[in-house]
Amino acid sequence: MYKELSELKDKRILVVGLGKTGVALSQFLTQHEALVTITDHKSKPELSAQLEQLDGLPIKFELGSHSPKTFLQQDLVVLSPGVPSNLKIFDYARSQGIKVTGEFEFVSGFIKEPIIGVTGTNGKTTVARLTEAFLGASGIKAWVGGANERPLTEYLRSPEKAQVVIAEVSSFMLEHCDQFNPQNIIFTNLAENHLDRYRSMEEYINAKRKIFKNTNQATTSILNADDNAVVELARDPTVQRGRIFYFSRKQALEQQIMTIGGAVNIGDEIRVRTGPEIENYNIKGMKMRGKHSIENIMAALLVSREHGANHDAIQGVINTFKGLQHRLEYVRKVGGVQFFNDSKATNVHAVLRALDTFDENLILIAGGKDTNLNYEPLRNLVKRKVKTLILVGEAKERVNRDLGDFSETFLIGTFEEAVLIAYQKSRIGDIVLLSPGCSSFDMFDSYEERGDYFKEIVNKFK
Repeated sequence: MYKELSELKDKRILVVGLGKTGVALSQFLTQHEALVTITDHKSKPELSAQLEQLDGLPIKFELGSHSPKTFLQQDLVVLSPGVPSNLKIFDYARSQGIKVTGEFEFVSGFIKEPIIGVTGTNGKTTVARLTEAFLGASGIKAWVGGANERPLTEYLRSPEKAQVVIAEVSSFMLEHCDQFNPQNIIFTNLAENHLDRYRSMEEYINAKRKIFKNTNQATTSILNADDNAVVELARDPTVQRGRIFYFSRKQALEQQIMTIGGAVNIGDEIRVRTGPEIENYNIKGMKMRGKHSIENIMAALLVSREHGANHDAIQGVINTFKGLQHRLEYVRKVGGVQFFNDSKATNVHAVLRALDTFDENLILIAGGKDTNLNYEPLRNLVKRKVKTLILVGEAKERVNRDLGDFSETFLIGTFEEAVLIAYQKSRIGDIVLLSPGCSSFDMFDSYEERGDYFKEIVNKFK
């Protein structure tokens, strides 16, 4: 694979998938004089917005279908993350000697700066943005991109360079990774997800495992000691090639972790050891909600200290960082009822974290695109904390089968109606929580759009 930008000149490269990533990648490749063809199963009218961004560039298009002949005319085929890697046409291209890779793997090979790879089922964006804030407050310029953010390609297109690149890495991206070799790996947690794409949980885990493929003695992996699936991964010989720091909210692990290095939460403190000395950070004044936010802070703190962030700068950020939109985001209080937007909770593990944040009197709005997840792990918390369950979207019947017997439950036709009924059912002291446990793609283009619409509806209440 190419490592210098000059090698792209006159190379025939097929970009598969014309979403946000495909557009950025095509702009980057034409900038470096590659011979670019784009293919997408969607039609020209469906892709009009993306095509407008590429207007005037010397690009060939094959829209509405994928032609084997086009694949065989290429030096390289590059897939956008949303494109499943197991389509027969890709196997055919590989069988004919054509290299097929993903945008993330392809682009990362050109980046010279140290890369922090952040993966896990939940928490990637928060950890990435916290790390950026810790480093930035210490005068260290970081760039964040990857999953749910800017495509990694945007870094190569940007005239401004950073000292550290923080890459959110999804399982979709890792499917194609053979040479990706970050200096640091953060693994936040591991739970059932994307079972509409993967045939089993094992297949999903195997995709995630690939982030460790090229670890060496210079790699530092930062792992969640409280997540059994992550700890199990850490036993893999590839992980053991580098240094490992663990983080934990369990005081019982303090001595063990402080001996080998890592972070432990004890009461209102986080104790950290990345070198000879143990440092203490106070979290009493933290603005983010949820116990899982402490895990995110510990992960970001450990990697930031590795890259030179200083104690006082980190403490200042802990005291002021309010979290990100659509992640247990407080919307407003109306008539004694509080509204929270957790639209980013697109899987069961994320909803568990949200429910664990609150005590009781919850009205939960859930549902969305059906991705074959099992909602039974939510039963105990729903039974204890959720007084009313409002279900909407493609997955509402599945969620109802798993959870409908444990709370007053309503199956609703539209998203707006779901929010209105949640408000009607609420009483003073209640909390209305949007935490869908599903992706948004049955009704919305993104979880952001879903969360924004929730806030728009709530802000009209009187």
